[in-house]
Amino acid sequence: MNVETIGNWAGLVWVALNEQGKIGIKALKKATKLKEKEIYAAIGWLAREGKVCIEDGDADVLVALV
Repeated sequence: MNVETIGNWAGLVWVALNEQGKIGIKALKKATKLKEKEIYAAIGWLAREGKVCIEDGDADVLVALV
């Protein structure tokens, strides 16, 4: 895995969040077809850029665009 790949994953996650609003990791997996570790790498990328907010829900981590 390299920086370009993680950036591409971040783009997929951003598109899914833009279309669906606040969603959990399970929904992101379904929407993007990414593995869980790839989603977390993408969320980290987007968080570093200040583009997402992350909430720890009861059953899942919830992510939304800022």
